[in-house]
Amino acid sequence: MKPLTFTLRETPPERLDLSSLTPEGLAGLPAREMGGIKLGMSKRGLTVGDLFRVSGSDVQSIVFEGGNSRFDGIGSGMTGGSIRVAGDAGAQAGRKMRGGRLLVEGSTGPHAGSCMRGGRLEILGNAGDHLGGPLAGELAGMNGGLLIVRGRAGAYAADRMRRGVAAVLKGCGDYAGARMISGTLVVTGGVGRLPGYLMRRGSILLDRMPEELSPSFVACGAPDSVFAGVFDRYLVTENILKRPLLGAAPGKFGGDNAVAGTGEILYRR
Repeated sequence: MKPLTFTLRETPPERLDLSSLTPEGLAGLPAREMGGIKLGMSKRGLTVGDLFRVSGSDVQSIVFEGGNSRFDGIGSGMTGGSIRVAGDAGAQAGRKMRGGRLLVEGSTGPHAGSCMRGGRLEILGNAGDHLGGPLAGELAGMNGGLLIVRGRAGAYAADRMRRGVAAVLKGCGDYAGARMISGTLVVTGGVGRLPGYLMRRGSILLDRMPEELSPSFVACGAPDSVFAGVFDRYLVTENILKRPLLGAAPGKFGGDNAVAGTGEILYRR
C-alpha cells in the first residue's frame, strides 16, 4: 500500500489543528469521510478537503507534502506508525506522543515534543521555545521518548523534563534544562544563559564549557564517568552524532544547589 498522503493545495489562511490526522485517529475511517474532517480554528472551519488533495491508503504511514508554520498539533498523541512532514510545522508538533515516529523536514514552532512520553520525534530544521516543555499549568514536561533537533532550539529547551532524551545539535537559547526533574538533555553548538537553572536531577551534556552558569552550581573537576562513555556510544548508535560527545574525562558541574539539586552538567574538556 502507498502511504496516506495529504498534499497541500495552497497556503492556509488560518491556523490549523492537525492533531486528528494521526495513524490511530484515521484508522478504520473511509477515505470519503476524511475530506470532511474539520481542521480550521476560525469560524470558517476549513476541512481536509478544502486544504489537501488526499491519496494513498496506508494510515500507518502518513505524509504531508508541503508544510506550513500554521500546521499545529501534528502527530499529537500518536502511539504508533509514522508521520513525515515535507516542510515546516507549527506549534506543539508531537505533543504527548507515546510511540511511533514523527519526522519534520523543516522547522517547528514552540512546544515541539511537549510532554511526550515515547516514540521518536526528529526535526531537521530549528525548533521554537519550550522544546519538550509543559504548557501553562502543567507540572512536568517531556516524560520519555527521543527528541532530536538537527538545527537550533529557542529558550527553555527541556524545561521541567522528567524522562527521556532530548538532543539539540546547533545550539539553543537561555535556560536550557531549567527546572529539570530528571532525563538527559544534549546540546552541541553552545547554550545561552543559565543552563540547568533550578534543576533538581538529570543530566545536561554539552560540547563545551557553559559561558554563564548560575553561581549555585559547583565545579566537580574531571571525574572518570562511566555514564559519559555509555552515553557517547548511545548517541553514535542512534545516529544522533557521528562521533563521541564527551570523551573519557569530561568536566562536571553539580547543582542546582539553590534547590538542593543533585543534577549534573557534563561538558567536553
